[in-house]
Amino acid sequence: MSSAPTTPPSVDKVDGFSRKSVRKARQKRSQSSSQFRSQGKPIELTPLPLLKDVPSSEQPELFLKKLQQCCVIFDFMDTLSDLKMKEYKRSTLNELVDYITISRGCLTEQTYPEVVRMVSCNIFRTLPPSDSNEFDPEEDEPTLEASWPHLQLVYEFFIRFLESQEFQPSIAKKYIDQKFVLQLLELFDSEDPRERDYLKTVLHRIYGKFLGLRAFIRKQINNIFLRFVYETEHFNGVAELLEILGSIINGFALPLKAEHKQFLVKVLIPLHTVRSLSLFHAQVIRGLMKFWPKTCSQKEVMFLGELEEILDVIEPSQFVKIQEPLFKQIAKCVSSPHFQVAERALYYWNNEYIMSLIEENSNVILPIMFSSLYRISKEHWNPAIVALVYNVLKAFMEMNSTMFDELTATYKSDRQRLSKAAGEKNEETSGTLGSLQLRLSRTFCVTWGSHKQSEGYCMSSDLVSEKKKEKEREELWKKLEDLELKRGLRRDGIIPT
Repeated sequence: MSSAPTTPPSVDKVDGFSRKSVRKARQKRSQSSSQFRSQGKPIELTPLPLLKDVPSSEQPELFLKKLQQCCVIFDFMDTLSDLKMKEYKRSTLNELVDYITISRGCLTEQTYPEVVRMVSCNIFRTLPPSDSNEFDPEEDEPTLEASWPHLQLVYEFFIRFLESQEFQPSIAKKYIDQKFVLQLLELFDSEDPRERDYLKTVLHRIYGKFLGLRAFIRKQINNIFLRFVYETEHFNGVAELLEILGSIINGFALPLKAEHKQFLVKVLIPLHTVRSLSLFHAQVIRGLMKFWPKTCSQKEVMFLGELEEILDVIEPSQFVKIQEPLFKQIAKCVSSPHFQVAERALYYWNNEYIMSLIEENSNVILPIMFSSLYRISKEHWNPAIVALVYNVLKAFMEMNSTMFDELTATYKSDRQRLSKAAGEKNEETSGTLGSLQLRLSRTFCVTWGSHKQSEGYCMSSDLVSEKKKEKEREELWKKLEDLELKRGLRRDGIIPT
């Protein structure tokens, strides 16, 4: 018995060596949300009058009612449901943001629990799973929060609440407690970068306002990083938490406590070992530049070495974020009179990957570096440094010859203008010296003649007059010596013209 041949199911060919090409095909910005409630019927909210339209005595009660209304959650995954009520809630949230910003006396003790309740109802939720089980933040587009039209205004309102001059931490601490902070930190794993940016500001404000929560916040961030390094290697908010830690660490008192040293050894340094290091390289580089050594050349060489290792694996998108402050610092290092610092900075141009990043962004980097490189090529005392600088200038000229020529012409014209101004100033100084010398000669003549004519006068009158003339002579000599010294120093090249 013969059977008809079966056609094998079609199998997509996958190139195992081209992971990016496979992932790129899947890149699509999507929306998702777990922020909804199953409703059997449409949600109806009773419209309330505007706060500005009621007497000030009725505003506190109306404010509380509006806060309670905003606790109602809508399903944004269903784009056609409750459109009118969604818009009503959005306009109400906008009104609350304006009210808490400009009104005085609106934060009574009764408002604190209602504000925290409204914020909690809206932002605390189970985060939606990623569209891809193998979500790669470097290549895949993040899943955006579908309820963002409401969520953004809730965050904005909460930040204005925390920043209000009438805000009282002593009352708020009953409601913004450790449980609240824990739930807030869990939200940093949101794929939506807009939400993480707001969360960063909120956590900053809470850390600044609530002294009793500071140690707890540091401990919980520590725990998140430990899980990230040693267990999951996945947490979307690492970069934002590092930025917060940068501000916190900057305020540590010396000598450092044991917990802070332990945090450095067990958490911050091991962060360099994770696969997704490139996602928060920008924060690491900003941290290095913030504490760049100013008086120790050996430390500068070490910092330059560590910086090159980071740049060697940084993503181009992250590089763009820090290129301006980075190359302003490198320009200072290249100009260093210590040849080892200058040499280590110039060796960056021997690194092929860094060179490719520089070439892609030469229109930004070349104007930052040009004046320092051109000046060093003419003035540096070490011939090895001058040779390296010529190689860098040649590389820049090949990358962007048009901009290089423009910068060269501008630099030379600026130098000529400065030289001309310096020459005019020297002529003015010479004229002033001549005038002072003439005045000095006249003063001597007048003083000598006066002395001869005054021999018959009383001794007391002579002493007063002589002291006055002597003081005048001393002042003139001092001015003359100062001007002569400056002219000599400029002529010898000791001070700039």
